[in-house]
Amino acid sequence: MAGQGTDRHPHGADQLCAAGDRVYSRAVRRGRVPREDAESVPCLLELALLHPDPDDMGWLVPTSPQEVMTRLLRGVYEEVSASQARVGDAVSAFEWYAGLGGRVQGPAEGVAIRVLDGLPRIRAAMDAATEACTSEVLTVQPGGIRREDELSEGLHRALGLRHRGVRMRDLYTHVARHGQGLLNYMELMGDSAEARTLDEVLERLILFDRTVAFIPANSDRTIALELRHPALVDYLVTVFERLWRLAIPLASPLPSTGIEGITHRERSIAALLAEGHQDAVVAERLGISVRTCRAHIARLSETLGAASRTQLGVRIAQAGLDDPPRSPELEAVTAPAVPGPAVPPA
Repeated sequence: MAGQGTDRHPHGADQLCAAGDRVYSRAVRRGRVPREDAESVPCLLELALLHPDPDDMGWLVPTSPQEVMTRLLRGVYEEVSASQARVGDAVSAFEWYAGLGGRVQGPAEGVAIRVLDGLPRIRAAMDAATEACTSEVLTVQPGGIRREDELSEGLHRALGLRHRGVRMRDLYTHVARHGQGLLNYMELMGDSAEARTLDEVLERLILFDRTVAFIPANSDRTIALELRHPALVDYLVTVFERLWRLAIPLASPLPSTGIEGITHRERSIAALLAEGHQDAVVAERLGISVRTCRAHIARLSETLGAASRTQLGVRIAQAGLDDPPRSPELEAVTAPAVPGPAVPPA
């Protein structure tokens, strides 16, 4: 089997086959395994989960779960960022085409991309898609705490979907957890709706039955694109599912940062600061005000003992806060648990 390559193991490090899981787990527990143990699972070497022991080439030692997890998270974040950029490019391109004028499009079902200019047309198209929906709605809701008027505007659609047994899944930012309106809304939806949160999400997205999608086409969301092209819709579904896998259920607490005095939000801020973003950009991406962002930065500086922004950057790197917060969905990669490196003193 060792010579059969990845044909028998078509997976990544985050979804090991049963045989690979057994061997890697044994390697983590014992510190190393005989080379022959991995002959039936070439995926472990190909994915760099095992590598030869330099002291004895007859043995294989595991790559630390923390290193594997960091590598996976960085790859997923890069994929999501690239997806966001491609969606933005598509919107910009078709905005330009929409401005060329020409024959007015009708609301034909066969139109792959339709420009909806003005809130009345957007709402009418959303109502029509809601009425036609039979099984599933996926939404991404950026920004911070959801305003009551935003939740109320779509409430009639959500109640109609719930009445027909349609399943709804919604992605929000972590900040949205602090809004009572969202909690009331989810309670009203009951088992028909499920919400998860992330540090940051892409622009607003609504998908009905994986056949039609709505995305904004300008910054104030008074123009939208209705997408029915199967390839575009499938692409957006893939982006949503990857974000969903990384997200934390609304009913679950945010994971601990592992560093006393530093909250999950402050760790997210630290990671974005380490990437070189200014306060306003950090605030916008996390759905908080610039004032709140700066208050968190001040507390972060105090906790890490940084007297300046330059020193704060050094302290963030020393404490290992320059990587994105770990995702609970990838916690399985760290099982069985092994002690991590100690955090250097501030």
